[in-house]
Amino acid sequence: MGSPFQYGGQAVIEGVMMRGPDTRAVAVRRPDQTIVVDEKTIGSLTRRFPVLKAPLVRGVVVLIEALVLGIEALTFSANQALGEEEEKLAPWEIFVTMGFALAMAILLFVFLPVAAAHLLNRVAPGPFLQNLIEGLFRIAIFLAYVVAIGRMADIKRVFQYHGAEHKVINAYEAGDRLEVERIQRYSTLHPRCGTSFLLIVLLISIMLFSLLGEQVLWWRILSRVLLLPVVAGISYELLKISGKYYSLPLCRVLVAPGLWVQKLTTGPPDDGQVEVALAAFEAVAKEREK
Repeated sequence: MGSPFQYGGQAVIEGVMMRGPDTRAVAVRRPDQTIVVDEKTIGSLTRRFPVLKAPLVRGVVVLIEALVLGIEALTFSANQALGEEEEKLAPWEIFVTMGFALAMAILLFVFLPVAAAHLLNRVAPGPFLQNLIEGLFRIAIFLAYVVAIGRMADIKRVFQYHGAEHKVINAYEAGDRLEVERIQRYSTLHPRCGTSFLLIVLLISIMLFSLLGEQVLWWRILSRVLLLPVVAGISYELLKISGKYYSLPLCRVLVAPGLWVQKLTTGPPDDGQVEVALAAFEAVAKEREK
């Protein structure tokens, strides 16, 4: 395509959020079957402070900004999906929910794997083996978590909207006409997906934490939290490189595990869900056409 900008998005409740260079749009299917689109101009700290564009640093900034946008999009989509007669969710309720989710994530993906590896230190001595076991526990918990929530009806629909988001972006990047029938021909998988990013984070953490040597339990747990920005920064750069040079065999190998996991976090969307994703994409893409 003529534009170098890499569009991205996120599935929300009964809809999709798409992000463009200067705007973001959230499209949601309301209970009356109409599609409502909320557009918002966005900026980035990397524009105001160029130093934040430095490799490794920019990844952390992008993730924080994506988290803020994601919470806003979830709040809007939840309220729209409830309809006019239901009580609207307040932003603080979403933030409390996200805070609880963050605490659970630390428990599941930091404390439990570290504790499990620590208990096995007599069987597998040495920092490398312990971190390998810790990483394998973390990956197993992640996969089990995704499979478990994927059985919930509401999450299944979110995963379908996730697939719709990928189909639209794949069709756009292939230069095809953005029509629902043609979009449906494309894959629900995409190399720049956040699922792939999470898997890269899990793999990078194994290698990085192995360099820390022997540690007591409390410091093992704390160091995982403190070094998360470093892991995220490295993982972001690898994701960008693999997405940009996806045609190269080595990059395809690096991306493959993430694509496999995406088969758990995406589902085949129906035409109506693709229509919603397309509405969100067209709202942000029109800025590039001016």
